[in-house]
Formats: sequence, structure tokens, C-alpha cells
Amino acid sequence: MRAQLLIATRYLFARKGLGVINAISWVSTIGMAIGTAALVMILSVYNGFDGIIRDNLSDIDPDVLLLPAEGKSFVPAEGMLQALSEEGASVNGRVEEKVFFRYGEAQGVATARGVDESYLDAIRLPEHVLEGSAALHLGDIPLANLGSSLAWNSSIHPRFTTMMEVYFPDRYKTLSPLNPMASLHSFKVKPASVFSITAETDESLMLVPIEEMRSLLGYSEGEVSALEIRGTVSAEQVAALAGDGFLAQDRFHQHPSLYKMMRYEKAAIFLILLFVVIIIAFNIFGSLSMLIINKQDDIATLRAMGADKRLVRRIFTLEGWMVSLLGLAAGLVVGVGAVLLQQATGIIKMPGNYLVEAYPVALSATDVLLAAACIAAIGLIISAGAVKRRL
Repeated sequence: MRAQLLIATRYLFARKGLGVINAISWVSTIGMAIGTAALVMILSVYNGFDGIIRDNLSDIDPDVLLLPAEGKSFVPAEGMLQALSEEGASVNGRVEEKVFFRYGEAQGVATARGVDESYLDAIRLPEHVLEGSAALHLGDIPLANLGSSLAWNSSIHPRFTTMMEVYFPDRYKTLSPLNPMASLHSFKVKPASVFSITAETDESLMLVPIEEMRSLLGYSEGEVSALEIRGTVSAEQVAALAGDGFLAQDRFHQHPSLYKMMRYEKAAIFLILLFVVIIIAFNIFGSLSMLIINKQDDIATLRAMGADKRLVRRIFTLEGWMVSLLGLAAGLVVGVGAVLLQQATGIIKMPGNYLVEAYPVALSATDVLLAAACIAAIGLIISAGAVKRRL
């Protein structure tokens, strides 16, 4: 094996008999380096944006969401709440429903979520406020905190004194076509803040006092639509404590389509870039084929010295593979170095007006190792294929 490596290294760095072989070999090496660097950098940029999305979702989404398996509401058992408290978890109840609202001349439908003051701190709402101040009460006046798209589409501003009216049908009455307002419950709130977390929440979410939502929906004291649980407890632990009749959802199951889409997008990006690397690697096929033709005298000498066909194939396969490994090493250095530089300095800025000024990047050791393994395997397969065809 040492003799094979020595001869292959000699072929790699020595001047070939034809200048075109040298040129194709260097093009192959540079192409593999560029492909590797691009793969590492683009995956890191994707990881950066993925991290921003997950961080923003983590503010509004609990670690575990407990829902009733049937119906829309339930009263949490004291024993379960006590057990969760002993596990060090924080628990926030919420009452949520689609409602109709009217604000001046504007009207629309929103997802009203009734919560208490501790909920605003649990989701770190003040950090996401764009206008106004996050609160649920101003003395005896109930307040509403609205997603930015919902607020701006309806011309809702916290600095205005106009009250917002929220309506929901009485679940114990039949809607009267002659006097529909008589079949509705309602309450008034004053807009307190406009926040921005994610596009989904910004378009529809409205946070209001939980007691107002209970009154609107006809719920009893302590009745909730769901429990939001934050801490180290798992969905399985919560499900065991809650017993039958409840669904305990972790972050993935709260947004299954979003997380699946993010995974599929990353996999698609990886495969597309890998396909580009495969196309670049075919330069190795061409240069290696030409090298074998050019080295027929050397091959004849090796066979006269007792080398069999298998040994000769290994020499040229190693030479081709070393071309790809050289490009791989250079690409990893450039790609990882560029990502680390962007992390430290943010030298490449985001165009337009975004929450972040520079392109977010996050280097993943798993991505680097997977990219290196795949590119090394591609180089080996292409080299072995070229040698097998010519020898």
C-alpha cells in the first residue's frame, strides 16, 4: 500500500506528459474546492436562518402544549399542576378562540388568546414589541396586544384612544337572523402594543386578559383551552401526569408542517449542491482517463516488474481520489473559515430592512462531516469508475 501511495502521489504532483492533463487536474481540484466551500457555506447560512425561525418560535411556543383530546376546554386537575410545579416547570393556562372584531370602520377575524400577566413574561413579549407597551390591564381597562400584520391591516395603533370591540356567538343561543347582535357576547379592549414574532402569529394573534375571554366564551373560573408548560419536562411526562383524554404536544408536534418543511428544504439544498459537485467531479474522470493513456509505458514497466492489474488500478484510483481529497481539504478550509469570519464580523450584510443586519450563519459539525464524507465518496467512485473503464 505504501508503494501504491508513493507512485500515486508522484503522478499527482509531477508534471504530466501533456499540459492539458495538468490543466484538467487543477481544474478538477479547484472545482472540488469551490463545490465543497459552497456546500459548507450555504448549509451554514441555512442553519442561521433556521436558528432565527426556531428562536422566534421558541418565544411564543411552549416546550409542551397540553390539549383536551375531545372538546375545546377543560379544568386542570390540582394534582397535575402540583406535580408539574414540583418538576420545576412553569404552567400558563390560555383560553383561545377565533373571534370577530371591530375597530372604528375596520373589522375582521382574529385568533384571540386569553392569558394572564405571567404569560407575557413567559413568551418574552416585551422583546418583540414594535409599538406601545406590553400589558393586559390599565387600571380597570382591559388591554389587547396585537400581531403587527393584524394591527396594521386594520389601522390599529396603541396611541389612539379608540376601543376595539370583540364578538363571539353565545354557545347556548341560536343565532337570530332578525337581531344577530342579541346572540353575540362581546367585550371592549384598548390596544396596548403591536408585536412581531413570526408571520403566522403577526397575521392573526391577539393577546387579551383571560378573564375577558372566559366571559366571552361562557367558561367557568379555572377553565382553559390549553396549558402551556415550559421547563425540562417532556411531552411523555406531561401525558402520564394528565392521564387519558389529553394530548401532550412537544414543539415538533405543535408545528409539524413547518418543521418538516424546514427539514425537507435543507435536504433538497444539500442534494442539489451535491449534484453540482458530482458534475464537477467528472473532470477527474476525464483527466484520469487521459493520464492512463499517457502512462502506458509506465504501466507496462510495472507489469514487467510483477505488478498485477489490480495493483495498477489501485495506483491510478488513488491518484484520482487524491485530486478530489486535495480539493475537499482546500474547500473545507475556505468554507469553514468564511463561516467563522461571518460569525465573528458579520461582514456580509443583509439587503433591505430585516431583523438581522448581517447574513446569519451557524456552523454545524454534522453538516461538515456529512459533506466531507459524501464528497470523498464521490471522488473515490468517479476515480474507480474511470480506472475500471480504461484498465
